[in-house]
Amino acid sequence: MHRPGIQVLVRAAAVMSVVIAAAACGGHQGSATTAPSASASPDTSVYTAELEKSDLPWSGSPSPYNAVANLDDGRRVALHYLRGKGLVEQHYSPRARAWTAPKVIYRTKTDACQGIHLRTKSGTVAAIADFGSYCYDGEPPTESLAVVGTGSLAEWSVNVTKDFDGWERATVSEDGQRVVFGRGTTLRWSRADGFERE
Repeated sequence: MHRPGIQVLVRAAAVMSVVIAAAACGGHQGSATTAPSASASPDTSVYTAELEKSDLPWSGSPSPYNAVANLDDGRRVALHYLRGKGLVEQHYSPRARAWTAPKVIYRTKTDACQGIHLRTKSGTVAAIADFGSYCYDGEPPTESLAVVGTGSLAEWSVNVTKDFDGWERATVSEDGQRVVFGRGTTLRWSRADGFERE
């Protein structure tokens, strides 16, 4: 003896199971988390310039006031100190075979202190730079910078620590999502939250 009501319920349950399974599969693919790539943000930079150098005197070679690093995708990034301006950035496109115009990413009139150190990984660039009022006289920095650029490098995050001896190291995670700056204390940066001091 067949019961039409039960058969309808069984069929409806079977159809719903298929719909739920399909939705779950589609939902899982759409919610997968991936690390932003270097090309995640569109590159609106204009590449028409040549690489510039620091105007601060240095008797040796290379000058610690200039730093250049290569990115995994063939791009390059350069930072240098400019007297009376601060920390200046340019980046290079292998496709255009040119650099962006110099851009001040930290403005200060104090003296450049120590050198610039760059680290790159997976499209993230981390830099250490320092400035101080009497650095040329041997005084420690008064403005210690932790700097991070990602993606198209059009925007940079800058953290300034006052009256600090300067960061000794910057470590970029393999996926480029996090940077740790260290010297006795630790300063962390992440793509999700920006800078956070421990």
